[in-house]
Amino acid sequence: MSIALKQVFNKDKTFRPKRKFEPGTQRFELHKRAQASLNSGVDLKAAVQLPSGEDQNDWVAVHVVDFFNRINLIYGTICEFCTEQTCPVMSGGPKYEYRWQDDLKYKKPTALPAPQYMNLLMDWIEVQINNEDIFPTCVGVPFPKNFLQICKKILCRLFRVFVHVYIHHFDRVIVMGAEAHVNTCYKHFYYFVTEMNLIDRKELEP
Repeated sequence: MSIALKQVFNKDKTFRPKRKFEPGTQRFELHKRAQASLNSGVDLKAAVQLPSGEDQNDWVAVHVVDFFNRINLIYGTICEFCTEQTCPVMSGGPKYEYRWQDDLKYKKPTALPAPQYMNLLMDWIEVQINNEDIFPTCVGVPFPKNFLQICKKILCRLFRVFVHVYIHHFDRVIVMGAEAHVNTCYKHFYYFVTEMNLIDRKELEP
């Protein structure tokens, strides 16, 4: 990685603290296996396929946390340019507007400036992935029955970050020399969610 790219993706730029897997756990081993596949230059389409004999929920959990960390990092590199003035609406171009709803403070879909939407989104995902009832870290503790549905919602919303960054801030990504990294991250995400059927095709249209 070039010095410039290291400066772009340094730990201080992370929009939220990274969620890590506990060493010695099965999920840590799966995470290492997934990272090794990516680092070996293996075809991304092959890297996202569920390994033989592994549990689907574990595989999805590892990737959801990993994508949260990566997309969090990508948005962190451009967040100073994503302001209420530059992005008064969270959108993906003129045809797509994303409204926030969380069934707590925002019970109806609400139009928000992009940075406010991003803050709420990252907070909301963090709560989910740190909830032991949803993402159990202890061996033998089962995932909830609606686990995949929760992950679909998380991934759908993370996808919107990609859309916003690509359409509204890709000039900054290019200036920082980070487009190859962002493109690879996006391809990895896209292949995973399509391989595992975790995002509605309509959401992918932008």
